[in-house]
Amino acid sequence: MALTERTVDASRFGVTARILHWAMAGSIVAMIGLGAAMVGYLGPYSRLLTWHKTIGLIILLLAIVRLGYRLRHRPPPQIETMGRPERLVATGSEILMYALFLAQPLVGWALVSASGIPIEVLAGVRVPAIAPTDPRLYATLRTLHSVLAYLLLFALIAHACAVTFHALVLRDKLLRRMTFAISQR
Repeated sequence: MALTERTVDASRFGVTARILHWAMAGSIVAMIGLGAAMVGYLGPYSRLLTWHKTIGLIILLLAIVRLGYRLRHRPPPQIETMGRPERLVATGSEILMYALFLAQPLVGWALVSASGIPIEVLAGVRVPAIAPTDPRLYATLRTLHSVLAYLLLFALIAHACAVTFHALVLRDKLLRRMTFAISQR
């Protein structure tokens, strides 16, 4: 089948949505690993922090692009095996994750800003501060950043468990909506 003959499967997310989903998933998993390494002092802290800030900004940019894309492109209908309560939970968890995708990096950016330390990411690029230097604000934002990190981790684990349940137990092809087809010859 030629590329021009390709048909769109209305039961799946668009290619752009799938690319953004998996790019964010990989970035967030990397961020969780970096966060754990920073908390456990498992490496050169300043280098880990630089990577953490860089990936945090990447996640923020991806979240903004993803939210913009999502607002302009309707997702496929939810699958038929999901009852009304499960659909409400799925919609609520999607809204929660989008909010966390935006809030967590913004709070992190404000946290570093409040520390008074210049914000540098990889390649020495400086990022402007978005909060005033203030030790009390820094302490509050650090606590909030940790709480949001655990909330995001919980939401991602719940999301992965729900998808795994659908894939392995219900076998209702929910996961297929967000994956890429493997060409069969």
